Amino acid sequence: MTSFIVIPARLHSTRLPEKLLLSETGKPLIQHTYESAQKATRPSGIVVATDHERIAETVAGFGGTAVMTDPDAPSGTDRVAEVAQGLPQADIIVNVQGDEPDISAEAIDTVVQLLEDHPNAVMATLGTPIRDKNQLEDPACVKVVFDQQQRALYFSRSIIPHPRNWDDQLLTDNPAHFHQHIGLYAYRREFLLTLTELEQSDAEKLESLEQLRVLSHGYTILVGVIQETSIGIDTPEDYERFVRLERNR
Repeated sequence: MTSFIVIPARLHSTRLPEKLLLSETGKPLIQHTYESAQKATRPSGIVVATDHERIAETVAGFGGTAVMTDPDAPSGTDRVAEVAQGLPQADIIVNVQGDEPDISAEAIDTVVQLLEDHPNAVMATLGTPIRDKNQLEDPACVKVVFDQQQRALYFSRSIIPHPRNWDDQLLTDNPAHFHQHIGLYAYRREFLLTLTELEQSDAEKLESLEQLRVLSHGYTILVGVIQETSIGIDTPEDYERFVRLERNR
């Protein structure tokens, strides 16, 4: 199967203005993400889907490919779907967030292979074990539960599964009981083009989690488990931490 990576890249961001263009490391943040994604072996190419010419110019400046999309697109998924319309040769579209500079090649290749190996699934994503109680209780940390065939059962900001009786050993058991959802997605192209037209579900609105729309309409999302976290850059503190890591590499 042919797969393409699409990186939605919006200029304006609330908590960290124009974060994708920040370049204290010597490279803009969007370039770090692009170069990390390039290390994946299964996808055939990468396209940045942006709403602003400054990002398009920046991407062109480091030799990448960018496509202008509707500046009024309601979400990154809509932006990715808009680019997917122009990629009829692609069977699978991988949505890599522009503010995930440390995304691993293994993570990207894993979601692509899940769809290649399971023809009945329309979408794949990732989870990683949670070993910290504060993280488990944090609503900003989205949790995922899946069955023995790796099919997602539910995503939530709450603790799922929710232990009736708490014991700290639950955080160290193997296999892990709790998994953080990592916001990396692979879609079958034809499904992606219809996803944005599906009606929002009550669960999606309550949790503010778009992937619940897919489950609510009866589609299958596969969940691959990796032993790493991919942390997005959302705040000045996140970016400062990333800069320090880059300087020590």
